[in-house]
Amino acid sequence: MAEEFVVTPWEVRGRVDYDKLINIFGTQPITRELLDRIEGLAGELHVLLRRGVFFSHRDLDLVLDDYAGGRGFFLYTGRGPSGPMHIGHLIPFILTKWLQDRFRVNVYIMITDDEKYWDEPGMSIRDVRRWAYENTLDIIAVGFDPDRTFVFHDIEYIGKLYPMAVKVAKRINFNTAKAVFGFTGSTNIGLIFYPALQVVPTLFEKRRCLIPAAIDQDPYWRIQRDMAESLGYYKTAAIHSKFMPPLTGLEGKMSTSKPETAIFLHDDPKTVRFKIMRYAFSGGQPTVELHRRLGGNPDVDVSFQWLKIYFEQDDAKLKKIEDDYRSGRMLTGELKEYLVEKINEFLEEHRVKREEARKLINLYMYDGELARRMWKEGPWSLEEIEEK
Repeated sequence: MAEEFVVTPWEVRGRVDYDKLINIFGTQPITRELLDRIEGLAGELHVLLRRGVFFSHRDLDLVLDDYAGGRGFFLYTGRGPSGPMHIGHLIPFILTKWLQDRFRVNVYIMITDDEKYWDEPGMSIRDVRRWAYENTLDIIAVGFDPDRTFVFHDIEYIGKLYPMAVKVAKRINFNTAKAVFGFTGSTNIGLIFYPALQVVPTLFEKRRCLIPAAIDQDPYWRIQRDMAESLGYYKTAAIHSKFMPPLTGLEGKMSTSKPETAIFLHDDPKTVRFKIMRYAFSGGQPTVELHRRLGGNPDVDVSFQWLKIYFEQDDAKLKKIEDDYRSGRMLTGELKEYLVEKINEFLEEHRVKREEARKLINLYMYDGELARRMWKEGPWSLEEIEEK
């Protein structure tokens, strides 16, 4: 019997059965029909969709209906700044940026420094605010349109969030929050209130919101969908990604607290090579002779899985790598070296863009077209807040 897995907003453990998770969470699989609709409207399919990394959804079909009908939609995602970002953290942002480019829509990015302060016992306000800034640079480096993107830090922007958070909080009772998030008598009241804040950006516009995020964040959107219409807004839609597996195997996900499981965005080429060569779980045989004769198993090989998820986007080249590895023509060391090359190319480009982001950060937080309007006016007028 397979070991049970756990997926919550705070913990991912075990080897996740994504088909089973769809049933547990009550979401819908992304079908070939939905992918064809996206391709028809966007003109292409992103590799993260083509390869099934984003595999599940809520109301994605309605988002596409809204766009085709001229009603539009907007995007919302975020980051909890508990430390440096690794490459797995970028997956939702990469797809969000592509969706923004293809559909020309607004993007709201919530940096939840408040939640991380409440959730991480050893972190000070200074710590979470420093990481909020550092993480924001990494997110901006993905390349969002500054005139259609607003990045905000909760602690700084709370005055604009709080009026709607009050209305949301009134509609969530403790029994619901306890059941969904597993709160106990020892949970601090900041974390208990936080789900109300996380819901608020889904109500920034009077049209449907689409949230690209890892599947572990879905419980927040279940709560939103229970109350949104009572406030006069749409139930939020969501598109869920799988977890990028840790270097050490296919169970769980990469962790900031376990450096051997992850490649961080600040890792230099030497560190990248060391981690992949030392820690990346192999599907190869114990000796070269056996590997040449029996071949390797790319289905469990982390280096191959990382290439498949994102880092080798040429389908024909990926298929050749898979065939060569299965047949034994490609050795584990050669596969790892190829991944090292791909990761270092990606990180070098990211570092250049991150340095440019230092000069651009105000465009996303204060001075850009959308940022300026949101910062000065907020997402709602007082009259709108008082309507319900």
